[in-house]
Amino acid sequence: MQDDDELCLCFHVTRRKVVQFIRVQKPKRASQLSECFGAGTGCGWCRPFLRKLMEEANPEAVNLPGPEDYSQQRAEYRKHKSS
Repeated sequence: MQDDDELCLCFHVTRRKVVQFIRVQKPKRASQLSECFGAGTGCGWCRPFLRKLMEEANPEAVNLPGPEDYSQQRAEYRKHKSS
């Protein structure tokens, strides 16, 4: 996943915005990432990825799935969540 790829697909929040928010705001809890344009408050798919970025000392170096895999996995998540 590149910096300008969307991490929160519900609210179109990019990885770059989340990393910058973490760097500047230094949230103490993962739930505080919702203050970054609502990230993580929609379907919930991105929450583990948001938490992973927050827990790392260098969030820029965290390896996340590419945008195609990410959106496909989210579609499966939402399909199973709604059943």
